[in-house]
Amino acid sequence: MRLDKFLKVSRLIKRRTVANEACNAGRVLVNDRPAKASVKVKPGDILEIRFGSKSVKAEILRVQETVRREDAQEMYRYL
Repeated sequence: MRLDKFLKVSRLIKRRTVANEACNAGRVLVNDRPAKASVKVKPGDILEIRFGSKSVKAEILRVQETVRREDAQEMYRYL
């Protein structure tokens, strides 16, 4: 699955366009490397998202095309 779509489906970022912009600005790292929105992510990958001075780190547990809001947090775990 594409990184920008995963960020939206997992609700780490609310909208796909915002996720795309964050990737293009270099604020999203996959396995400690800056990642473009089109990078394919898989379970086991480590994401780091920088929001200003804050940083969120999470491990991808599963990848699904669609998921209900209540189940979105089961797709990743915070580190």
